[in-house]
Amino acid sequence: LVTVGGSRLVGVLALQGGVAAHVRHLRTLGAETREVRTPADLAGLDGLVLPGGESTTMMLGIDREGLTEPIREFVSGGQPVLATCAGTIILDDDHLGLLDISCERNAYGAQTRSFEGGVSWSGTTFPGVFIRAPKITRVGDGVNVIAARGEEPAGVRSGAITAYTFHPELTADERIHR
Repeated sequence: LVTVGGSRLVGVLALQGGVAAHVRHLRTLGAETREVRTPADLAGLDGLVLPGGESTTMMLGIDREGLTEPIREFVSGGQPVLATCAGTIILDDDHLGLLDISCERNAYGAQTRSFEGGVSWSGTTFPGVFIRAPKITRVGDGVNVIAARGEEPAGVRSGAITAYTFHPELTADERIHR
């Protein structure tokens, strides 16, 4: 989302969820940020983050604020989108339908089953933080798996959309946000 040395305006969906941690990473990398709560907040953005949180609550907020079509238009415009955990669920076939994947919510169990574990990513290991995390159960045509935990997809990319089932914003590692 952010190129080193270049300032970009990146929005973070701020209806619920892990907004502050994403904002902190983005600002550390030199990006300007805007919290997105209404359709007008999407204007002029160079990228958008759909954070982790509670996907049902987030979808209720998206519906309530009239963000469904504006988010679809933003994504179809080709700007980069980063989704983490519940943000990935929001993009799947059962929700906004913007990413040709299917997800199983809370796939590892309740909050007490949350864990940290290495994720294979870009030829290296990334520290994955899985909190009530989803699993990607189906990857459609045109969607590439870019991160995995064992044999399970933990990150995918399609066009300008990148989506992860874990929380990179809860680590000190800024590579994904970069």
